[in-house]
Amino acid sequence: MKMRFNIYALPLAMLMIVTGMACTKLKDKPYTTIISTEFNPTKDDIAALVGAGYSQWRFILLDWNGLWRAQEVTADQLVIPKRPWGWFDDGVYQRLHRHTWTTDDDVVNQTWSRTYAGITNCNRIIYQIESGLIPVGEAKPATLAELKVLRASYYAVLCDFYGNVPLVTQFDLPMGYLPKQNTRKEVYDFIVKEITGNIQLLSSANDVSTYGKYNKWAAFTLLAKMYLNAGVYTGTPQWDKCLSACDSVIHSNAYILEAAQKNVFITENQHSKEIVLAIPMDEDYTNNWNAFDLHMQTLQQENQATYNLKNTPWGGICAIPQFISTFDQADARYQRNWIKGQQYTSSGQMLYVAQGDFAGKPLSFVNELPGLEKGESVHGFRLGKFEIKMGASNRLSNDFPVFRYAEVLMMKAESLLRTGKADEAAAIVTQVRQRDFINDPAKAVVTGTQLKAGSVYAYGMKDQVNNQFTNEGGADIEYGRFLDELGWEFDQEGHRRTDLIRFGVFTKKSWLSHAVTNNNNRILFPIPRTEIQKNGNLTQNPGY
Repeated sequence: MKMRFNIYALPLAMLMIVTGMACTKLKDKPYTTIISTEFNPTKDDIAALVGAGYSQWRFILLDWNGLWRAQEVTADQLVIPKRPWGWFDDGVYQRLHRHTWTTDDDVVNQTWSRTYAGITNCNRIIYQIESGLIPVGEAKPATLAELKVLRASYYAVLCDFYGNVPLVTQFDLPMGYLPKQNTRKEVYDFIVKEITGNIQLLSSANDVSTYGKYNKWAAFTLLAKMYLNAGVYTGTPQWDKCLSACDSVIHSNAYILEAAQKNVFITENQHSKEIVLAIPMDEDYTNNWNAFDLHMQTLQQENQATYNLKNTPWGGICAIPQFISTFDQADARYQRNWIKGQQYTSSGQMLYVAQGDFAGKPLSFVNELPGLEKGESVHGFRLGKFEIKMGASNRLSNDFPVFRYAEVLMMKAESLLRTGKADEAAAIVTQVRQRDFINDPAKAVVTGTQLKAGSVYAYGMKDQVNNQFTNEGGADIEYGRFLDELGWEFDQEGHRRTDLIRFGVFTKKSWLSHAVTNNNNRILFPIPRTEIQKNGNLTQNPGY
């Protein structure tokens, strides 16, 4: 169990302050409320107050049909195929894979509502502090700065996902208020301004007091991500600004690369010096059912005996074989991050398939998948980047790294590559790769010329079920080898859709059962139909 302070688990109710005038002159002392003039918050009180602003991040990213699934299952690394025991669910996972989602699909609705709930939480706490309902004394400037950067991180999700969304920064709004829509560039400009205007007020510490929170370096990382994708969001690239933001983190000397990438993803990963910002998780305190259940989504039912799990897994999501085939098999990330081959019980006995066409045969995961509409028990490598501890419940206790130092380095490398400094970029990529080729150091080395080359991904339709095959390859992708490097380093972390869009691949290539759409409208998700119906100020994104 993680014996540490969890800002996401503390209730805000302990800090809610009620003020008002009594209708008599009785001098009874109230014991059921806290009067603002009598409230002298401690550091723990302020941490709990701000923690309520962070709590929504877990739901946005990891809850069912959340941001993580939208980022991964729409892209070229992971897929949820129909299985003999289920995983059709009205075709929602097939629509994500084929880019045919609708204005009513769950990922569209959930990402919108969960993210705006986070913004509302921030707006409420900012209002309570600024109005004096919650006095925080000398901590006021830093507390407000942190909340505004946190709010900007929620808007960063909306900017990437929907583009044109309303900017709402007030909590005390009149009844029936309907916000007006802002352009994607206006949202981007707001995010950058909020970060740059508050970053110097944030803590420079990287310790338990800032873990899971926006310190100065997490804010610079968020800023770098905005600059990294500025060309997509605004039409104007900001590579030099991305470089500068990355250098701020690098020169802080607050973070290092772990000796092994796997160390970032173990169950007790809260001490990792590579994590810049994490969502703290603990199965004993995060009690919503789908809080963090990737192991349940990916492992076969029979694998319950492999890890002595408290619940039976559901056997769904797996790797797209074309992506797995891009790995060098000597790469530690290939070896350690994917569950493959013959499966065993925790005591070493072979497991056998219980359902489907392979019933009675050894349960051995192979890098094959006939298509989106047919996935048997053995088909597809399973997700294993996050350690699955023995005896785990349906919720993992690994903290989820939102930002890590390797990402800062790779953002700097990409900015260098795109500004004509390929050899400098290659030196950084080599640095990241060195821990993954300990037994063959020469394989860790890449050159600028290699990074400027195309991708090794064999793009094309590989759908045996529907007898659809194409051979598109990846040689024509500009800086495709760097895109490959991003894929190998950040698979299973919820990055891939955004990266594919930035490299011009998302709508231009096929994979497995996903055909080329050539429809740039799919770069943005639609605004939920229910939101359009409620608010006449909203205009739907093109193509929906």
